[in-house]
Amino acid sequence: MNRYGEPNFRVVWGGSRLAWIGGRWTDRDAHGNTIREKVELRRVPKYLPEDRWHVERWLPAESYGSPEQWLAQTTEIEDGVRVAALGPYPSRGDYEHCFTLESASGEFIALTPAACDWIVRAIEWSRRQRRTEMRGAIAAREARRERHMDRGMDDILDDAVPAFHGEAFVVSA
Repeated sequence: MNRYGEPNFRVVWGGSRLAWIGGRWTDRDAHGNTIREKVELRRVPKYLPEDRWHVERWLPAESYGSPEQWLAQTTEIEDGVRVAALGPYPSRGDYEHCFTLESASGEFIALTPAACDWIVRAIEWSRRQRRTEMRGAIAAREARRERHMDRGMDDILDDAVPAFHGEAFVVSA
């Protein structure tokens, strides 16, 4: 539990989690015609896809800096109007995204207590790892991913690029 007696982790439905976003908004009618443009704060869905479960972890207010830093870093000016691009300072902290519950191919996965436990344990385990080890693991994963992509591109190009034989190009079928 956090200092306010609320859970450190929670699960929310994507379409129900709203966040403040400030800026220039263009409202359109059903045919896509512009009705009006307005500079303001609006509450909009925070997570995509909206039809998935999302695991969030609570962060204390100090993780966002001071209220003055927040204001300096998140205020934008649109047509001479100052707007808080990320809404008001989260004085009680806020919940931030950790994980979207979906399959590797992006398909819906039902929420279960076992899935929640596994995700929270994985997040907590990763927080205990040393930064240098984490950076090394991330670099190794990205190198593997790049090698895999390079092999895939080589295979595609091998099939698509004509082979040169003498003075003529022969396209492999």
